[in-house]
Amino acid sequence: MKEKGRKVIATNRKARHNYAILDTYEAGVALLGTEVKSLRDGKASLVDSFATIDDGEVWLRGLHIAEYGSGSWTNHSPLRNRKLLLHRREIDNLVGRVRDGNLTLVPLSLYFSDGRVKVELALARGKQAHDKRQDIAKRTARREVERELGRRVKGM
Repeated sequence: MKEKGRKVIATNRKARHNYAILDTYEAGVALLGTEVKSLRDGKASLVDSFATIDDGEVWLRGLHIAEYGSGSWTNHSPLRNRKLLLHRREIDNLVGRVRDGNLTLVPLSLYFSDGRVKVELALARGKQAHDKRQDIAKRTARREVERELGRRVKGM
């Protein structure tokens, strides 16, 4: 029986704080068998991971997938570079946009989609400190408004 749906393995929570997300892409990940088994156990971390484009191929670097506990000599290296699977048209688009602007490729989440491992890749621009402060101020103001509206509804 085939798995349906989307099961999140890991998310990069700091990415939305440190980067302004301009566009997102879904990419497959070329993995070894023990890596998939380890991912099914939920043992992955996207902290400090990023993607690069080398010779027309997109590579995910810094993704930590823990060694599979029941693996033997066939186990993988936890921090090895992993190839991302995108359409040629998408790769060409990314090459142009990353080269032209001060943009980077950041993974937002790693998940199973219908039994296959996928990564949500974001084309992003790094935020300055004042941008982060503005976002925090907006979030705080929105939270205050929602809290006040909640009080008014309860008071009726």
